[in-house]
Amino acid sequence: PDTLLRWYRNIVAAKWTFKSERKKGRPGIDRDIEQLVMRMLEENPPWGSDRIVRALSNLGIRITDTTVDNIRKRNGLDPAPKRSTKINWDTFLKAHWEGLLAADFFTTEVLCLRGIVRFYTLFVIELATGSVIICGTTVSPDGEWMKQVARQLTDVFDGICLSKTHLIIDRDTKFTESFKHLLQSYGVEPVLCPVQAPKCNAYAERFVRPVKYECLNRIIVLGEKHLELAINQYLKYYNAERNHQGIENQLIKPEIFSRDGDISSKKRLGGMLTYYYRQAA
Repeated sequence: PDTLLRWYRNIVAAKWTFKSERKKGRPGIDRDIEQLVMRMLEENPPWGSDRIVRALSNLGIRITDTTVDNIRKRNGLDPAPKRSTKINWDTFLKAHWEGLLAADFFTTEVLCLRGIVRFYTLFVIELATGSVIICGTTVSPDGEWMKQVARQLTDVFDGICLSKTHLIIDRDTKFTESFKHLLQSYGVEPVLCPVQAPKCNAYAERFVRPVKYECLNRIIVLGEKHLELAINQYLKYYNAERNHQGIENQLIKPEIFSRDGDISSKKRLGGMLTYYYRQAA
């Protein structure tokens, strides 16, 4: 009987028990607002919670500093005094972006009258834009040749190093001491990559892959002149006609064409490299 009576009491209680529609606690923060707070925290390390609240109020968004702190803690960020002392690599590089260059060699096996000969090509890439210049190609990049390259890079009229502060290079012995000293005399500091750290010069290494894959590995290079022609044609394509994922699939130095004319194409190296554009009406 006790069991039956307990069941009956539960049935009666359930009939007169109503679920409250009110939610306990404060309503959750809107997802878009939380993402905006995180963006401000990450882009402005010295800003504390009060500064974030004031910046949000300028946008018509009203939240408290406690809410900002909760968002920061939930996403694993340190408070402002500690967070402002940490600089990630991306921020550090962008602060020095305009003054940075990187240089490296790539090799090409060339079919000459005396057989297969290895040629060395030295190039320099501007990190801020991604544009590349070729310093020269030779079978023997000795000290005198490297000194001439340094003079070319620091030429008072068109030297690419004139407005730069640092040149990233690896520890290859081809980068001679005289080459480094000549750059330093013009205010350009050579920065050596750490030992056994091939990815440290990643921007320069990144150019080697497309010039090989898209050009040099697809032809039989017949002599030094042929090599220079192929490299120069590819360089024009790379700097002005090739889209780059690193800059959101844009062109480094785009030429200005009409947006309404007929579609035409520009072909280099017998059509191996193709660029499409609209002709002026």
